[in-house]
Amino acid sequence: MGSEQFYGYRLTSKRSSYSSPNPKVPVGPTTLIRKVEAQDSPNCHLSTRFDSDILSSGASPPAIFFEDCTSFNQSGSIHHMKNALQDIETTLMAPDEEVSTPTPMPMNPTSAQTRWPQQSTHEPTSSIMVHPQAAAYSPRYSLSGNNNNNLKMLLISCASALAANKISEFEILVERAQALVSISGDPIQRLGAYMVEGLVARRELSGNNIYRTLRCREPQGKDLLTYMHIMYEICPYLKFGYLAANGAIAEACRNEGRIHIIDFQIAQGTQWMTLLPALAARSGGPPHVRITGIDDPVSEYARGDSLELVGRRLESVSQKFKIPIEFHPLPVYAPLVTVEMLDVRPGEALAVNFPLQLHHMPDESVDVNNPRDERLRMVKSLSPKVVTLIEQESNTNTAAFLPRFSEALDYYSAVFESIDAVLARDKKDRINVEQHCLARDMVNIIACEGTERVERHELFRKWKSRLTMAGFTQYPMSAYVNSVIQELLKCYSQNYSLAEKDGAMLLGWKDRNLISASAWH
Repeated sequence: MGSEQFYGYRLTSKRSSYSSPNPKVPVGPTTLIRKVEAQDSPNCHLSTRFDSDILSSGASPPAIFFEDCTSFNQSGSIHHMKNALQDIETTLMAPDEEVSTPTPMPMNPTSAQTRWPQQSTHEPTSSIMVHPQAAAYSPRYSLSGNNNNNLKMLLISCASALAANKISEFEILVERAQALVSISGDPIQRLGAYMVEGLVARRELSGNNIYRTLRCREPQGKDLLTYMHIMYEICPYLKFGYLAANGAIAEACRNEGRIHIIDFQIAQGTQWMTLLPALAARSGGPPHVRITGIDDPVSEYARGDSLELVGRRLESVSQKFKIPIEFHPLPVYAPLVTVEMLDVRPGEALAVNFPLQLHHMPDESVDVNNPRDERLRMVKSLSPKVVTLIEQESNTNTAAFLPRFSEALDYYSAVFESIDAVLARDKKDRINVEQHCLARDMVNIIACEGTERVERHELFRKWKSRLTMAGFTQYPMSAYVNSVIQELLKCYSQNYSLAEKDGAMLLGWKDRNLISASAWH
C-alpha cells in the first residue's frame, strides 16, 4: 500500500461559522513565551531544518523536540546529545526497556515563528481605573540616591505612587525613571523602558490604546518571523514545554493503536512534527493518529496561512514516515469549543494539550461563568488518557495592581537577564526581540483591567488546585525526559535550572521559576 493512502486529511470547513462573542475584537499578538511554530510557507525565508532534512532524508525520526542552540551560545562549551532522540523513542515506546542516560549528539536547528494567542483589543472603557492602595507596600525611592543602582526600587515607587493615586508624586518619579531607562542598557534599564510605558498608559487610562498601537506598529512578513525565530533559538522555554508534554503523551499512549490528540492551540503544528515520527517508529508498528487542531479564526496573521498549512505539514509527515494521520482543523475560539465539535470516538486514546493557552481564558474573577474551570471540566468529561499543561509560572491573574506590577517586574527581570546572556546589548536583533515579543504583554499586565486584561497567569499550585477540583489526578512526568531536558539546558547558560516540585517540571532562570509543565489524567 502506498504511503499516500495512509493520510486522511479531513477539512471540515474553509472558515469556521463560529465567531467571537465580540465580533469587533480582533486577535492581537502577545505573550512572551508563545507557542513558537516553524514556518512552512514556500514564500517564507525561514525554512525548517525538520522539513528539509528529516522529510527528505532517510534519517531516523526524532522522538521529541530538540534544537541546535549553538548559534547564540557564548559559553564555548556546547554539550551535544548523541542518539538522544532515538533513545527517547526506544525508552518511551517500549515498556520493558531499561531507562538509560542519553549521550551527546549533534542537534538540528529549526527555524521558527511565534504563535500569537487570542487577545482582546476592543475600544478602551472606563474599566481601566487607578485604584488607591497602600503606598507602603514597597520601599520608597530616594530621589537623592544612586539612580542606576536603585532603578528597580524607583520603578516600584512609581507604581506605588500611582496605586495610591498620588499623581503629582507619580509624575515626578516617572520623569526621573524615564531619564534612567534605555532600550540598549542593562537588563533592568531595558525592562524599565517598557514598564514605564505601561505605567504611563495606566495613568492616562490608555492601556488598551497603546496595546492596540503596539500591534499596529509591529513588523510584517519576514521581519516579524525573524524576531520570533531569534527568541525561539536563544531561550529554551518552549523547547522545554514541548519536550515535557510530548514525553508524557508518548508514555501514556505507548501501547495504543489509535490516538486522538486535541491541541487547544495548534498554530502551525510544530509540536507534533517530532512526536509523530517517534510514534511511527514504534516496534509494534505505527498507531492511527487523529489530530484536532483548535485555533482562532484570525490567526492566519501569525501562521502565514490557514489551517490548511498544518494539514500539508502533517501530510508530509504521514507520507515520509508511513504513519496514518487524520487531521481535523477547528478554527474556533477556544472558549467556544463544544464537545460535539471534538468528535471524540470510542476506542481512541485521547490526549489533550494546553500549551500556554489556558491563562488567556477568563476565570471567576472576570466572568461569572468561569470559562477557565468550565474548559477543564469539559475536558475531564471526555475521559482523556492524558492532559498536558504548559504555563508561565507567574501570579498576575487576580493580584491587585501593585503586587501584580512587582510580580511582573520580577518575572521579566529574569527573562531580560536570560536574553542578556546571549545577545549583545547593542544588537538590533535583541532590541527588536524585546520590543516585538515582550512589550505588549507587559503593557497589558500593567495598564489594563477587567476583560481588557488578557495576560492572566497563575502559579502551578493554583493550576493544580483547578485541575484537582475538575476531577483530574496527576500523571507522573518521565524521569528520562527530565534527564534529556537537563542535557538540553547545557546548550544554554548555566543559570537555567530544572526542578521537580509537586509532580510538575519547572524551568527557571537562577532562583526564579519561569515555566511549568505537568501532565494529568
